[in-house]
Amino acid sequence: MSPITDAERDLELTERMIAPDGVRIPNPQLDGYVRGIDFPTLRDLHRDMVVLRRIDAEGVALQRQGQLGLWAPCNGQEAAQIGTARALDPQDFVFPSYRETGLMYVRGAQPGDYVRMWRGEEGAAYDPAALRIAPLQIIIGAQTLHAVGYALGIRHEGADEVAVTYFGDGATSQGDVNEAMVFASSFRAPVVFVCQNNHWAISEPVGLQSPFPLAGRAPGFGIPSLRVDGNDVLACLAAMRWALEHARSGKGPAYLEAVTYRMGPHTTADDPKRYRDDAELEKWRRLDPIARLEAHLRAAGELPQDHLDAVQAQADETARDMRAACLGMVTRPALTVFDRVYAEPHSGLERERAEYAAYLSTFEEA
Repeated sequence: MSPITDAERDLELTERMIAPDGVRIPNPQLDGYVRGIDFPTLRDLHRDMVVLRRIDAEGVALQRQGQLGLWAPCNGQEAAQIGTARALDPQDFVFPSYRETGLMYVRGAQPGDYVRMWRGEEGAAYDPAALRIAPLQIIIGAQTLHAVGYALGIRHEGADEVAVTYFGDGATSQGDVNEAMVFASSFRAPVVFVCQNNHWAISEPVGLQSPFPLAGRAPGFGIPSLRVDGNDVLACLAAMRWALEHARSGKGPAYLEAVTYRMGPHTTADDPKRYRDDAELEKWRRLDPIARLEAHLRAAGELPQDHLDAVQAQADETARDMRAACLGMVTRPALTVFDRVYAEPHSGLERERAEYAAYLSTFEEA
């Protein structure tokens, strides 16, 4: 097996505020961005991560039971997603990949929104305008170009928004991501690039793609960057506040590398046992983001049992609602696949609709 970076050593090279054992660590660069974050707020972040993990587990179960065509797990990446998402302003617009379930949750996704696309019922899982999240992007890295284009519109209109785009370590090898950073830097676009380095691009370890930290690439484009412990939810929140402040103040793009780990498969179509050993998995299991925050809260006497009980109840209820929404979905008529493809009528699309209708009619005659 190809060598990869040791888990503990890798995370020691990141900005961190809560150590794996739960101890709060002073961080001169980020401490100013968490003023006002009290224990009730930390418990809210804990709740978010627990609920997200339960949503993720339910998605995997639904796929294994034949109710979804696919699911992209985010187990292990809860702090990177929840921490950065909770730093966003409501008007900011997000351009995700296909793994950002936590962003959907923070933005108020409804139970069916998590599964609609993976069940094949809609091209977009949710209303992008309502959640201010672009549709989940399957093409690796393409969303970064969309984010920069949107950010250029923000700058042109003088709007008080920031475009934020999420992608994995594997996407950093794609031309789209690098081209997006060129444009963003050249035109000082108000966009934040968030790389969730979960160490595996399907079966290829990040060490094969880059022997150096991915955050080191951004300064080559003239973009300031931070490499943050992606299993530290407080550090992720603080780093995102720094990046958003930079972009919103007219200084141009910023880049975050959240160093975390994908505990499950790349998607439910993947078998990580074929390329990843159990010892590596166990190392990262000891760095679990939820357990870390629980240790911090417990040491401070701020993790009462009634909070844990309420969080678990909310997580289970969310999963039940998600399952019920999935099983209760009614497939739309086939021709509706052409609806809302364009804002205005399009002759080419109408021709394709007619051709498809003629094709479907042959089954009716039979």
